[in-house]
Amino acid sequence: MNNDLCVKVSEGILNIRVGAIIMKDDKFLMVENDRDDHIYSVGGRIKFGETAEEAVVREVFEETGVKMEVDRLGFIHENFFFGDSLVKKGNIVHEISFYFYMKVPKDFKPICNSFTEDGLSERLVWIKADHQKKYYPEFFKKELKNPSREIKHFVTNDVC
Repeated sequence: MNNDLCVKVSEGILNIRVGAIIMKDDKFLMVENDRDDHIYSVGGRIKFGETAEEAVVREVFEETGVKMEVDRLGFIHENFFFGDSLVKKGNIVHEISFYFYMKVPKDFKPICNSFTEDGLSERLVWIKADHQKKYYPEFFKKELKNPSREIKHFVTNDVC
């Protein structure tokens, strides 16, 4: 049984996920794979009965091999888009994401052994905010140049 909070509804799919903001020096850690033309945040879906903080700690461990603590919630992102993978393909996806700043250990050396839901191998990459390749969420470009202590809310609608 899959306990991920990715639920089919009459109009499309509701996806509830977490993302980690892992910063070191003037760079932050993102994920890439061979299929996508973009990079994306470390993270994944919340499981039923799991808090967002528990989910981000689990996802960071699964994707980096390092158990980290949450520093604070940074962003809530409501995102509307057309799905492009497996269950989501062709569906409108309403995704709600919680992005947490993580406490990064000084000796942090991540090892990635994770895969996409389609089975593609993922790789971790350190980038700066002005990185040329497209990355998600896009608001990281501006917001992570000068991180704030506030919790910010963003809405992206690529459906309309």
